[in-house]
Amino acid sequence: MQQLGMPISEVEIDVSLVTSLLQEQHPDLAQLPIHEVDAGWDNAIFRLGEDLSIRLPRRQVAAKLIENEQTWLPQISDRLIIPVPNPYRIGQPGGNYPWRWSVLPWLTGVAADQQEPHPEQAKNFALFLQSLHQPAPADAPKNPFRGIPLQQREVMLLERMQRLETKTDLMTPKIKNIWNLALNAPIDTSPTWLHGDLHPRNVLVEDGIITGIIDWGDITQGDIATDLAAIWMLFSDRNAREKVIAEYGNISEATLQRAKGWAIVFGVLLLDTGLIDNTRHAVMGEKVFRRLLEDRE
Repeated sequence: MQQLGMPISEVEIDVSLVTSLLQEQHPDLAQLPIHEVDAGWDNAIFRLGEDLSIRLPRRQVAAKLIENEQTWLPQISDRLIIPVPNPYRIGQPGGNYPWRWSVLPWLTGVAADQQEPHPEQAKNFALFLQSLHQPAPADAPKNPFRGIPLQQREVMLLERMQRLETKTDLMTPKIKNIWNLALNAPIDTSPTWLHGDLHPRNVLVEDGIITGIIDWGDITQGDIATDLAAIWMLFSDRNAREKVIAEYGNISEATLQRAKGWAIVFGVLLLDTGLIDNTRHAVMGEKVFRRLLEDRE
């Protein structure tokens, strides 16, 4: 049965736990002030002093993801043209906490759903994607939910779309047509490195400038269309969306169709789960569909 809302944390994570882990494993950091910032589907985030953050998995399924981030992000980060939070320290299980965790640099900015990137950031974002989408080694992680053929997401997607048809008017024939075109579009690109989860909460913006790309737990190899879906999640300006596509370069019609299909996947997940218990996600999902429909006009 599908998870309908935000998953419940499988462990209790609070300032007291973080303090005890630091005292045990990184005592030189334990005196810095700590406060909780956010909790996502997979991780709890705390700010540590002015310059650091702490990221702890809140579910077993996320434990392997943070290990992938710790292992692989440092190997590709030097070529990325937008800052990313390379692990500063790696924490181990301790006390009643069962998984590895990370101390990361604190990147400035707010999530892109709170402050949208300026349209002029379209070129910079395209160049970031180019810098990321390079061949991955054979042993790079493979994510069963990202970078894969869209046909493997179809059962999940149709179930959620049917549920959304009873709650919203956004599941229009045009959206279904975009989805069907995406399903039938062949994967005509070689697998590359992917971020895998480029929704607006994982893109930081300050004064309209993209200042960071965070949450690399879904890092994987696969179809670039997964990341290109961010075009419809980040930019409300139609010209900016077209600019990303043009500046990225060599995007075939099939890849563009798949990218729109992946935008529908993200939009459905955000809207369906958001209508349960997260208005912020619901708004993000709704915007994806309205932008896709605008581009069909």
